[in-house]
Amino acid sequence: MAAVLLRQKFSGFFANEPVNSLTNNNTMDQRIINLFDEYTHKPLSREDFMARLTRMTGSTAAALAVLPLLEVNYAKAETISNQDDRLVTERVTYPGDGADMMAYVARPKENGKYPAVIVIHENRGLNPHIEDVTRRMALEGFLALAPDALSPQGGTPTDADKAREMFQKIDAPKNLNNFVKALDYLSSRKDCSGKIGTVGFCWGGRMVNQLAVNAPQLSAAVAYYGSQPDAADVPKIKAAVQLHYAGMDERINAGIAAYEEALKKANISYELYIYDGAQHAFNNDTAPTRYNADAAKLAWSRTLAFFKKHLQ
Repeated sequence: MAAVLLRQKFSGFFANEPVNSLTNNNTMDQRIINLFDEYTHKPLSREDFMARLTRMTGSTAAALAVLPLLEVNYAKAETISNQDDRLVTERVTYPGDGADMMAYVARPKENGKYPAVIVIHENRGLNPHIEDVTRRMALEGFLALAPDALSPQGGTPTDADKAREMFQKIDAPKNLNNFVKALDYLSSRKDCSGKIGTVGFCWGGRMVNQLAVNAPQLSAAVAYYGSQPDAADVPKIKAAVQLHYAGMDERINAGIAAYEEALKKANISYELYIYDGAQHAFNNDTAPTRYNADAAKLAWSRTLAFFKKHLQ
């Protein structure tokens, strides 16, 4: 009954699909999703966001009802328990550029040397969802390391709005160095085979592309809906590259053509996939409106196959 009432209240803002698909990422009006994307990626205050959302939906009550369908829900973040007896997990620090970097680590329980994957978070920092993705990677036979980019500022807060504000204060050159140094840290571990890849999402996808340009020791780089590096820097890439894009993500997709042309000219091994109908952040299963289970499953299977090909 609540879904029916919600549907009636927001007539004109949801596509003509069955009520029971209300939380599917294709049911919400694209203007609302674009507004939320602007809020999460640009210096748009929560007050301005809510004011615009209220105008768009017609009332404060309507805006407040839409909000839970847009924001992430970390109560659903854990698909693999932190106490899973197949894994060893730990929190570590490693030397960064002027500050110690905090990171979450997961690997298979059996002792041995494993290929490593650096998991890079979105612009919300190292949160429960990314820790779960790190465990997912470890279950596939990798030593997975998820650094916290906000370590120099004390680490990721629980308040996502505060985290986004902190991202505006990141020192970009030092931040890049902090992730390059993650490769040095992994290489020093006895449980690392020496082969290292990286995967990142949104802000982290951009960092994956930057690492590919600036870390020649990197073997494989997988970027999910991340902004592209300068075309002039692409010939520096030594890693194999895999790129995942959402079909509805106009902001990020504007840079695809130039990046692909540069990859081809530099004769770099790459794979590029665009998921029709998918939204930015389609892999994040804690983001109910944008998560696309089919696209996420396919992209993840391609990611694992890519890492097993280039790292194992």
